[in-house]
Amino acid sequence: MDTPISQEIISQNKRKTVLISLLCLGVLIAGVLLVRSYFKSSIERADFTTAVVGTGNIENTITASGEVLPEFEEVLTSPINASIKSALLDAGTQVKAGQAILMLDKSASENEYHKLKFQLESKRNEIKKLKLNLDKSFFDIQSNNAIKQLRISSLQDAVENAKRLLKAGGGTREDIEQAELALKVARLEKAQLENEIKSKQQTMQVEAREAVIAAQIQENDLLELERKLKLANVVTTRSGVITYVNKNIGAAVREGETLARIADLGSFKVSASVSDDYLEQLRMGMPVIVKYNESQKRGHVSNIYPSIQNGIVTFDVQLEERNNKQLRPNMKVEVFLVTAAHNNVIRVANGPAFKGLGKQDVFVINGAKAERRTVSLGLSNFDFVEVLNGLKPGEVVISSDMSEYENSKELRIKN
Repeated sequence: MDTPISQEIISQNKRKTVLISLLCLGVLIAGVLLVRSYFKSSIERADFTTAVVGTGNIENTITASGEVLPEFEEVLTSPINASIKSALLDAGTQVKAGQAILMLDKSASENEYHKLKFQLESKRNEIKKLKLNLDKSFFDIQSNNAIKQLRISSLQDAVENAKRLLKAGGGTREDIEQAELALKVARLEKAQLENEIKSKQQTMQVEAREAVIAAQIQENDLLELERKLKLANVVTTRSGVITYVNKNIGAAVREGETLARIADLGSFKVSASVSDDYLEQLRMGMPVIVKYNESQKRGHVSNIYPSIQNGIVTFDVQLEERNNKQLRPNMKVEVFLVTAAHNNVIRVANGPAFKGLGKQDVFVINGAKAERRTVSLGLSNFDFVEVLNGLKPGEVVISSDMSEYENSKELRIKN
């Protein structure tokens, strides 16, 4: 006959089962950690790069992009509406001042020039004719005025004679009154004529001035067209290299359209751009480092353009060595804006292992081991990272990315 199992035995069996399960789980976790530790506790020496901690100066920089451009570039535009007759030189040609690049068909403008010349000559003849007519009119008026004066003198004598006859008893009061009235009318007519002379003089001056101004305007137009015709030869005004030339023979070009560009390759600048997030830090005269062809040059911000397009700010960099032989037009370069600088600090070569400002863990080489250590970092640029504490000059750190070993405190280095 079966005997019932007591409750105490059942409880003991449950506890044993739980303890065995926990023990198995612990063994499993320990095994996983042990295996992980085994596979992650060593690293091949060829799998990482190192950097030696040293001392020196460091600059904090903002990364921008840039393009090398000639510092001085002459743009030759068409002075007239014309067509391209022939291209004498190609892009890339070295030229000197006064050398012709293009020839334009300027026959239409030359016809216009001759037309304006004839119109100006006609206007000058009109001025001469106007002056002759005005002089004649003025002479006729003056002659009439002189005649009026003679008539007034005659009427004055008539009045005097009428008065003498009245005293002698040979005349009447009516004769005197008629003579005085005729004299008065003559004097009014003379005053009217003198006023007409004055008005005519002013009118003559205005008409002559208007004619002269009109002729001067036509003369200026003629001189301007003559100047443009001379410029239509498309010659350089300074030495340099042709960077662009319109070689579309027969193509019509409008006044002001670009025909060629001449660059002075003895002096360069950098046109750079950066995100507008850094606009508040960007300032005139700001130090700049330009990297190209594994070398770097110094400069400063010489101009900041006020407009922002698509979140990008554009600025110019003036180089300290503007005539470097390695510089070429349209060369792409890296630009680094220097925002801060510290001198004589502990620093280490920059690499993927360093994640920016503040505290972080790095691996320090100690013999055949790499030991994890917490350090504090300060300024950084494309070359170096400032070490505030945690490292000493002469120590060697792993500068490559070590994120896969983030749980390891120590690594064995295998050769």
